[in-house]
Amino acid sequence: MRDDSTDGVDPELRRFVVCGDNALARRLVTELVDRYGVAVTALLPSLTDNHAPDIAELAPEAGAPGPRPEVVVARRLTAEVLERAGVRAAAAVALVSADDVANVDAALIIREFDPDVRIVVRLFNPVLGEGVATMLGDCAVLSGSEIAAPAFVAATLGDDAPTFLRLPDDELLRTAGRDALDPTTADVVCALADTSGPEPITLPEDEASADLVLVRAYGRRRTTRARPRRRVLRTVRLVLSRRLRWALGATAALFAVGSVLLGQARDLDLAQASYLTLLIALGSADADPTGSPVEKVTALLLVITGVALVPTVTALVVDSVVRARLAVAAGRLTDPLDDHVIVVGLGNIGTRVVQELHSFGLTVVAVDRAATARGVAVARELGLPFLIGDATSPETLRAASVSTCRALVVLCADDVTNLETALLGRSLHRAAAGGAADPLRVVLRLFDEGFAQRVQRAFGINHSRSVSYLAAPAFAAAMMGREVIDTISVGRRVLLLAELPVGAGSDLEGRFCPEVSRPRETRVIAMRTGRAGQTIWSLPQRRPLVRTDRLLVVATRAGLAALLARTVPSADPPPVSPDTVGGTPLRLLRPPAARRPGSDAAPPGPEQPDGYATERPAAEDGR
Repeated sequence: MRDDSTDGVDPELRRFVVCGDNALARRLVTELVDRYGVAVTALLPSLTDNHAPDIAELAPEAGAPGPRPEVVVARRLTAEVLERAGVRAAAAVALVSADDVANVDAALIIREFDPDVRIVVRLFNPVLGEGVATMLGDCAVLSGSEIAAPAFVAATLGDDAPTFLRLPDDELLRTAGRDALDPTTADVVCALADTSGPEPITLPEDEASADLVLVRAYGRRRTTRARPRRRVLRTVRLVLSRRLRWALGATAALFAVGSVLLGQARDLDLAQASYLTLLIALGSADADPTGSPVEKVTALLLVITGVALVPTVTALVVDSVVRARLAVAAGRLTDPLDDHVIVVGLGNIGTRVVQELHSFGLTVVAVDRAATARGVAVARELGLPFLIGDATSPETLRAASVSTCRALVVLCADDVTNLETALLGRSLHRAAAGGAADPLRVVLRLFDEGFAQRVQRAFGINHSRSVSYLAAPAFAAAMMGREVIDTISVGRRVLLLAELPVGAGSDLEGRFCPEVSRPRETRVIAMRTGRAGQTIWSLPQRRPLVRTDRLLVVATRAGLAALLARTVPSADPPPVSPDTVGGTPLRLLRPPAARRPGSDAAPPGPEQPDGYATERPAAEDGR
């Protein structure tokens, strides 16, 4: 494992390599340059495909500390190409291509170059990811779709649906609206955002003004599953086609009439008459020349009808069973649905969203134009209906019962295709409702922030998310050697839940927890102490931080980048002695005494002799 002391290198001498030309690579390069101020080399397969032209032309934001990224172009990630990109001298390398095999192959080559360089790999397969992380040592394996999927699911379920966050010790946190909580029992750990205005204010200075909060969730996350009765009824409707139901109904009606007539003609009770009717209809008639005309006509009609109906019903049963099996094998929608969710686009993010929605017990219909899409196999495995077709075609959306669905989630890679599908689906849904108010909830995947804002103003589609925007901060933090536990989506903004160590000799060592939190940037919610990792939720006000502590924080993108810089351990940390805490003299760790009434001594000002200067919070993340 790489020693954390390497993080103390001058940022101007550190270089980070990002391999890939997709949206995540573009966001990651921007994050590293603008937020962390490090030198970046972008390794692109070409200068014309995907987001490569934008990556090559990236320039730091005004006032950003990072230099313009360098670009290396190579079609394949070979040993020679990685050597030319400066992997041997890199502080960290991120492999964010959409090809899992290519990422693993490049990671193996890099590890042969340098056994200590930090590697961050994007992988969808969790089993493969666990093996790669174990084998390569200082390697973080992340999935952009896994990070972003909860935000799309929360937008689909609505504002009242909680987002669950699992900590490394398996403790659960969840987001909740303050109005929905019981103030006497709710264990609120952090005020997340004030969403009452046109734009949400994350981590507001006035915590009481926040209507979205983070609370501790005791017990397991509640999930629901489809009811067995509903599944049985769906299976019955699938096997019993309309023609078969009509044929069975006609047969039952004929037997009922025949039983009544034979019962009256022979003076039999209902059970005996039904038994005799069934035998006659199946060809076991016993001619009775002395019977009444009604009895003779009834028996004759039963024999003739039975000879015709029995083969017909048999053929219809076989046809229905075959059709049902073919429909299930093909994953087609076997009957109209209502109150379901349609997910269009079964790539990585679409697959994750389908799995998450299914775990909540929702009925999901999956749509993709390619039968080889990753999510098709997952939908088949989960027993979900799926359609292979173009979602921009009205026929495809009608086949998915868009007129009766509760939400339409469009997750294709192209923004324009997503918008076209959303507008078409909303139009079909409104037309089916007879022009009434549109209740359809539409969730879009949109990369471009400006485009998303214009879509919101022009079309009233308020729920859009960006996979790369949600995932890039976690990848950037991993390249810095820190872990982002989870993300919290607030509109199109993102808050990050992270666990950070207090580095030996770092700026945080010896400070108090309240000094770490900054409005609109960072808020410390808990701390872990000692090697045992005991979690303290009631933050101590007078206990200084020591180098064995770890902080649980909720931060904006800018706030996390600033806090990471403060956790960098010193190259020559002070030794620990009985008279020091983390190398800081105890006399300097005592909180300043409050001014006594009548005392002429002024209270300590913002610049204290112990170095605890109050810093003004930076501007809000804003993106």
